[in-house]
Amino acid sequence: MKQEKLPWLAGNPFYTKRFSYYVGRKCRAMTITDVAKELKLDWHTVKDLEKEYMEEQLRRNPVKAPRAIGVDEIALKKGHVYRIVVSDLERGRPIWFGGKDRSEESMDMFYQWLGPKNGKIQLAVMDMWKAFEKSARKNLPQAAILYDKFHVMRHLGDALDKVRKMEYGRLSGKDRSYIKGQKYTLLSNRENLTLDGRKALKKLLSANKRLNTAYLLKESFGQLWGYQTEGWARRFFDNWKSSLKWQRLKPYEKFAEMIERHWDGIAAYSRPENKVPLGFVEGLNNKIRVIQRRAYGLRDEEYLRLKILTCMLKEI
Repeated sequence: MKQEKLPWLAGNPFYTKRFSYYVGRKCRAMTITDVAKELKLDWHTVKDLEKEYMEEQLRRNPVKAPRAIGVDEIALKKGHVYRIVVSDLERGRPIWFGGKDRSEESMDMFYQWLGPKNGKIQLAVMDMWKAFEKSARKNLPQAAILYDKFHVMRHLGDALDKVRKMEYGRLSGKDRSYIKGQKYTLLSNRENLTLDGRKALKKLLSANKRLNTAYLLKESFGQLWGYQTEGWARRFFDNWKSSLKWQRLKPYEKFAEMIERHWDGIAAYSRPENKVPLGFVEGLNNKIRVIQRRAYGLRDEEYLRLKILTCMLKEI
């Protein structure tokens, strides 16, 4: 018995490749359940056809040697189960998903996978996780390490929230009522707040001097990434740190000490050759969270890997 293989058939011989690509395009905007319901197909059939579509996307878009990479971890589920995602920042696409956790050994797996192309990497953007930094220094001796602005600002947001909790514990009565339930209002960017949110923020800051000072310090810190030379960036940070004196903002003092310890990886952004779109990693993170939410907890890790690696690629 012989079976003829026809190039226009999908992996599932009941369907053509053209139809599998149609299903794949549908799945970019809809859940598998919705596509299966619309096309009157079995759920598993839709998933298999979408995987075939995504594999073809990757085949048509091979990974080229990156100059600047972004490194981040994502949580698969509760219980500290992590995987690493690496992106090509200049081409705006994730290029690797893997590892067993967020350890140095897992990060080394990416550099082993990339092979000789490692030599082209000139910049590695990451959070201040020691394992990522150690792996990068070992495998990329030629590259500069830059700490991601959004992770740094998240640490500052945590410091602001600690100040809020301290003030809530210190005060009582009416003064305390201004602070209660205002965590989101205080930590959000002003432009993202509704009109009611801005009014609540204004009332909160006018009622509490220490929170007002902490909020203004947080808002001004983002200027650090706007300087063109390391000297001016250093001068700004020294002035910012000196303004903490007499303010009794312990969480901010600890944050300033952390920045001091990691200064080289933050000041690296002031060099012209390191001006890369830092928002891409954060945007990708949000996209991955949407993928996980839509899937209500993916059990098939290979499917999640394909979804992440193709989420920025063009349709076929």
